[in-house]
Amino acid sequence: MPVPAEATPALLERRALNVARGVATAHPIVAARADGAELWDVDGRRYLDFVGGIGVLNVGHNHPAVVAAVTAQLQAVTHPCFQVAAYEPYIALAEALNRLVGGGEPHKSAFFTSGAEAVENAVKIARAHTGRPGVVAFRGAFHGRTLLGVSLTGMSQPYKQNFGPFPSGITHIPYPDPYRGVTGEMALAALEEVFATEMAPDRVAAVIIEPVQGDGGFLAAPPEFLRALRDLTERHGILLIADEIQAGFGRTGTMFAHQHAGIRPDLVTVAKSLAGGFPISGVVGRAAVMDAPTPGGLGGTYGGNALACAAALAVIGLFEDGSLLERARSLGDQLRGGLLRLQRDHACIGEVRGLGFMLAMEIVADPATKRPDADLAQRIIDRARDGGLLVIKCGVHRNVVRFLAPLVTTPSQVDEALGILDIALSDAGAGTRT
Repeated sequence: MPVPAEATPALLERRALNVARGVATAHPIVAARADGAELWDVDGRRYLDFVGGIGVLNVGHNHPAVVAAVTAQLQAVTHPCFQVAAYEPYIALAEALNRLVGGGEPHKSAFFTSGAEAVENAVKIARAHTGRPGVVAFRGAFHGRTLLGVSLTGMSQPYKQNFGPFPSGITHIPYPDPYRGVTGEMALAALEEVFATEMAPDRVAAVIIEPVQGDGGFLAAPPEFLRALRDLTERHGILLIADEIQAGFGRTGTMFAHQHAGIRPDLVTVAKSLAGGFPISGVVGRAAVMDAPTPGGLGGTYGGNALACAAALAVIGLFEDGSLLERARSLGDQLRGGLLRLQRDHACIGEVRGLGFMLAMEIVADPATKRPDADLAQRIIDRARDGGLLVIKCGVHRNVVRFLAPLVTTPSQVDEALGILDIALSDAGAGTRT
């Protein structure tokens, strides 16, 4: 692959002049090529990519099976638009996801382009099925950057800015966070309080939840909380929407994160790693619920693009023998162990948390007060990049460093990343425990 003639400074100058400032880029590098869990910039420098397109590349950069599937599809049909003429990859992908999510119960799917579109359509479907307007979401949630997505998102900055007024009928409640004293029981009590003071349960169409919050800080909902929430929603005829956009497709060691709790949501939103880097999203749910909108109510010009469907089918095929799920669990154990060792040495790591290979460390100024330290988290990220490791931040206070390395990462690459991270913590001024 030819290397671009321009080096990084010139390309970043062109970026500044031509790309809207509202589109942020976490690292001042320009990618030239990538493979597996590694990425090279235009200057030829190698990085371990523990961002993975923000959870998009669970099967790694340029997986041969994905490349082959897209290449074959490219020579057949690229985009007739499913709303004009159907094509087999869309149908086959719906069949595959219905099987994975439904577990034998009748399910149906619809495909879109972005995660935010999937969330918006899940809300539309829920309102159509129930005839109710209200939606309950969680503080710290991230559900996209469209106006409804931002309204459902439980963080003020940088997502809400001055973009309001926002759609009505949305209420936020606390998400379980044991590190900061929020239990599952407290979250359920807050939901009951909403029913008593803001929206009667018979006016609520859906509760939408990330089984593991992504941008909110990699908080994993306790299984007993998810089971209680499922029971409560069923009791009131409220649909439960599981946003699996970041946590799905093996990231947590199961195909979907809600499976850790043994529950079955009414609707599941998928995107990101569904197609190994190709833009596609979907809503998968109980057939009776999915069929609530009448013809023409769902869709989108590029939704379920044929190339992306082919890529998604290849990704699902890679999970069939279970080895990637086992790899997510074993790599997760290795990374968690390494992060816990770093926590013992560096007092700024307040907590190591997550599920499977979806892990994060919360950076605090004082382990006693747990005061968030976003500036230190950013310095750690910058020093890690200097050492050849790409990571990004998350959390309501932007003080959480998250790890989303591809599931094809090798154990030696995990060890290399931990070594870089150890040096980055020291160089960033994190200090050591006495």
